[in-house]
Amino acid sequence: MSKLDILTLPDPVLREVSTPFERIDDDVRRLMDDMLETMYDAPGVGLAAIQVGVPKRLLVVDVADEEEGSRPFFMANPEIVRLGDTLRVHEEGCLSIPGVHVEIERPSDIVVRYIDRNGKQQELAADGLLATAIQHEVDHLDGRLIIDFLSRLKRDMVIRKFKKQARAD
Repeated sequence: MSKLDILTLPDPVLREVSTPFERIDDDVRRLMDDMLETMYDAPGVGLAAIQVGVPKRLLVVDVADEEEGSRPFFMANPEIVRLGDTLRVHEEGCLSIPGVHVEIERPSDIVVRYIDRNGKQQELAADGLLATAIQHEVDHLDGRLIIDFLSRLKRDMVIRKFKKQARAD
């Protein structure tokens, strides 16, 4: 396993819509493992393949706390098939927009269908932080970022800040 570089704003790749996998093979499983290591190292609770420059529909999430140990989910071609009726506000951060946190209202529970690391179709009912993290990462696969939930003025301020930082690097 190896750590991957995480793309940050204003990299235009983050706005690309990711394409589905045809099949899950050893190369995809290696990417899953590398993404998981990268996410843990960052540290974060979720990572989409597009964030490491791979425009494919793949995400990893692990919201378990230290007492629980790790409980990672590997999701290829995730599709949210049901959104719950109850909404929950959660302050979300993003590894691709370090230091920025946005309060976002999302459904508190979802059902997601995906292909696991063994190539098997799965369906998962998720709630709380896991539901939030999956929705956040699926947004990445569709080219959406947490700053898209901000007003235009606040979003433009964040983008300007990151463009200025990128020029300074």
